[in-house]
Amino acid sequence: MILVVKSGGEAALPEWQDCFAKAAPGLELRWWDDPSLDPARVGYALVWDPEPGRLARMTGLRAIFGSGAGVDLITADPLLPRHLPLVRCVPPEATQRMGEFVCWAVLSLAKDARRMAMAQARREWDYFEAPFAASARTVGVMGLGAMGMRSVEMLRGLSIPVVGWSRTPKALPGVETFAGADGLPAFLARSEVLVCLLPATPETKGIVAAPLLSRLPRGAGLVQVGRGVQQVLPDIIAALDEGRLSAAVIDVFEPEPLSPDSPAWTHPRLTVTPHVASLPSRMERARYVAGCIARLERGEALPNLYDHARGY
Repeated sequence: MILVVKSGGEAALPEWQDCFAKAAPGLELRWWDDPSLDPARVGYALVWDPEPGRLARMTGLRAIFGSGAGVDLITADPLLPRHLPLVRCVPPEATQRMGEFVCWAVLSLAKDARRMAMAQARREWDYFEAPFAASARTVGVMGLGAMGMRSVEMLRGLSIPVVGWSRTPKALPGVETFAGADGLPAFLARSEVLVCLLPATPETKGIVAAPLLSRLPRGAGLVQVGRGVQQVLPDIIAALDEGRLSAAVIDVFEPEPLSPDSPAWTHPRLTVTPHVASLPSRMERARYVAGCIARLERGEALPNLYDHARGY
């Protein structure tokens, strides 16, 4: 059976081959644009941003694997074979990495790490006292999927109070949760640091914008690790300039990479990271995909299936 890969560029193929040789020795790995590839012989595809129509020509496909947790660049294909399983890449290592990143970002806001980094770049001894401990501010986690739940657990492990919001009701031990449009205002009012971990759907496009930011406590922090299409960057920068937001950490942008002339790069209250919050290693992803293929071939249910009706 052939697994075709389009993730990380063709230069990444040798590493992918080495990883899958260890994770699934019987699987033949081929590059997406291999001119000798017969599309009809492809059984599985591991992709990030496939050209529209290409997957539909692989008539022997049994499953499609996203190479990240988000699959919006795959579902944008109007000819995508929607009857096939589309599996989001959410191995345990990815949720752990996201939890680590969220904790780092929340602590960075509490300790004003951006100010210290800028002072170091100027070689300036800028002594100051942080006005509050991280545990003195409530973090609101918006999106309670696997990534969000692990982030909640790890934040609570740091004695940071947490509230959560999701589209549908979810119960988390020891955490007050809110759900749906009716629960959003009360959730935002409690969120002194807002962490956005929502999936990319039509409903979440442009959600992190002035109307939502105006419902946060004045001086709130923002950690945006969802998707770039969810945010209106000029609104975030305006909120930082006005003091509506005290600081922000943003890991996702639209488009990516972030334009060199974007004001986000130099804003004194904004930390830019290059979409690195939770990406697992290629070896971790290879083990995950290999495990899913083994489950599929045994006739077992697959984890983290994308639901076209829900949009995530």
